[in-house]
Amino acid sequence: MNVRRLIPTTAVAGAVVLGLTALSACSTSDAADGGNGDKLKVTASFYPMQFLAERIGGEHVAVTSLTKPGVEPHDLELTPRQIGSISESDYVLYLKGIQPAVDDAIQQSGVKNTVDAATLTTLENHGAEVSGHDHGHEEEAHEDEHGHEGEEAHEEHSEGDGHNHGEEGGADPHIWLDPVKYAEVAKGVGKSLEKADPDHAADYKKNTEALVGELNKLNTAYETGLKNTATKTFITTHSAFGYLAERYGLTQQGIAGIDPEAEPTPARIQELHTIAEKEKATTVFFETLASDKTAKTLAKDTGLKTGVLDPLEGITKKSQGADYIEVMESNLTALQKALGAK
Repeated sequence: MNVRRLIPTTAVAGAVVLGLTALSACSTSDAADGGNGDKLKVTASFYPMQFLAERIGGEHVAVTSLTKPGVEPHDLELTPRQIGSISESDYVLYLKGIQPAVDDAIQQSGVKNTVDAATLTTLENHGAEVSGHDHGHEEEAHEDEHGHEGEEAHEEHSEGDGHNHGEEGGADPHIWLDPVKYAEVAKGVGKSLEKADPDHAADYKKNTEALVGELNKLNTAYETGLKNTATKTFITTHSAFGYLAERYGLTQQGIAGIDPEAEPTPARIQELHTIAEKEKATTVFFETLASDKTAKTLAKDTGLKTGVLDPLEGITKKSQGADYIEVMESNLTALQKALGAK
């Protein structure tokens, strides 16, 4: 009798243990996703997308970035675990053409709410020399929406001499460095979060408006701060500032192409010597996530100074600010100094 009574008790105990295991498994998985089960699980490809998701999503999202601080986004390779985590997301925000490995993984993930920031504004072509003219290449943005962009952009990342970037239909993806374009993207992200999580639509709308207000203020600071300068030309190791140059009537001269680690050709270095003299350029800019060797060599050869202009692909302890807004303000100060703002 006693033996028979023990069987159901053990079975019940087993069921309770199983139930607890299932519960703890759920909570562990939620913790791994960076928030509780009520939050929208958002995967962002790299820092500029993470910043938008966090600021607009606020308390309703748990954001995971695929690019860890200090990692050069262009070189990112994903782990199997990261690829798996994309599929488990409620919402994915990325920028096609920056990270080929991410583009591929996201395409295969099948996540319903997937947003490519490049489709929320107009992309344009920028070569190594980019001046303040409005090219308005809407066809590149159109191409990007249909998925023809990633491979071409990736090929151009490896060009190295800075002249071919953007000439073969590959549009420049560095839209976040123009506060006006970034604000356009922010509005699109806000709308897409409202759709993905209608219960919190009012908060997403409010947060978007607040962020767009800050970006408008930043744009005004740049317009005012760069209006009167001794020169309009700056030299940079990473040709990431095409949109910024175009917005504020400046000329970017890239040492190499869009790949920050690419070595320039001797002919390009010679050309930059001439440009620096003619345009009275004072500074060779390098960035926080890549080597400053090329910038220092060129500066030494030409008698120019070096400085940091951050393409804001990631925030680290070396960054001149805690977030996008602060680093962009530091970039403005660096440009004003280099260009001789009056």
